[in-house]
Amino acid sequence: MMNRQEIDKLVQQMNVDTATGEVNPRVQQIVVRLLGDLFQAIEDLDISQTELWKGLEYFTDAGQANELGLLAAGLGLEHYLDLRADEADAKAGITGGTPRTIEGPLYVAGVPESVGFARMDDGSESDHVDALIIEGIVTDTAGNKIPNAKVEIWHANSLGNYSFFDKSQSEFNLRRSIFTDTNGQYVAQTTMPVGYGCPPEGTTQALLNLLGRHGNRPSHVHYFVSAPGYRKLTTQFNIEGDKYLWDDFAFATREGLIATASEVTAVEEIKKYNLDQPFKHINFHFQLVKDTQQVPSTEVNRRRAAA
Repeated sequence: MMNRQEIDKLVQQMNVDTATGEVNPRVQQIVVRLLGDLFQAIEDLDISQTELWKGLEYFTDAGQANELGLLAAGLGLEHYLDLRADEADAKAGITGGTPRTIEGPLYVAGVPESVGFARMDDGSESDHVDALIIEGIVTDTAGNKIPNAKVEIWHANSLGNYSFFDKSQSEFNLRRSIFTDTNGQYVAQTTMPVGYGCPPEGTTQALLNLLGRHGNRPSHVHYFVSAPGYRKLTTQFNIEGDKYLWDDFAFATREGLIATASEVTAVEEIKKYNLDQPFKHINFHFQLVKDTQQVPSTEVNRRRAAA
């Protein structure tokens, strides 16, 4: 058995003292710390060589299946980063604004853009899925409307699948960027999303099974909301009434991020939105926080899909 002092000395000898080229100090710092923590866990838990190699094989398989982003959400890593960001905001004196929550792994850049209104669905599910109108106002924390704010929206179809990743869907289905109009308003015509589960035979669900956990999410809609001079907001709302509303395997449900879908049957309202049948309606507004140099950035540099 090695104690922590011996472990740290060994890691130093192998990954610091052996350096002969230019060193990235931050990468070195992180690798040394994580490797030391891993060695300590091997000692504390008596992790066998077989268990270690099976773990490495798991990460190899998860990477090949493109599920590491899903795994980060499912194990609570993404939610933990949100909690850290909340704490950093609090320490910087930042209050108000729409709550943040996880981005997830299914954003796609380069979607069609419009001003004020966009139809997000391609009509392929209109015969068996309720139409949905989502609209809202983007303001600052004082209630001032923000015109030309960029509202990026994406969600799953009625089978719980996302376009781009699901090749059976048309390009950009249920994905749009809407710039708010002069009144700070955005309106999206789409279809009711449903929750989804991790691929049942996938690597994430395989691990969740060993942990005795399900891999289901409630119905939800993702957002990036941004405007010059304001902090970018990454968030989503979950829809009231879903059985997994407070049992989200990705831990994304937060107070202030729950939307109610109301049934609209009045003929005048149906005509107002140029629809020909009853539909669901959600009002969801956003408050952006003004940006200053003294506060932590909300921009996250990570690899994302692009169409």
